[in-house]
Amino acid sequence: MNTNQIEGLVGMLTVLVILAFLVAPSAAGIVRDRRIDREIRNAARLIRTRV
Repeated sequence: MNTNQIEGLVGMLTVLVILAFLVAPSAAGIVRDRRIDREIRNAARLIRTRV
């Protein structure tokens, strides 16, 4: 590998790391929302079965 290829690789990895930092909070929020939705559904089922 020559210097230009290494610089290109470093630049590409930098972009991928920045992208990961931008996407991670959104992914965590989606996972959290799905968990909350599942808990709400389970609570609604529990209420329906008790009534």
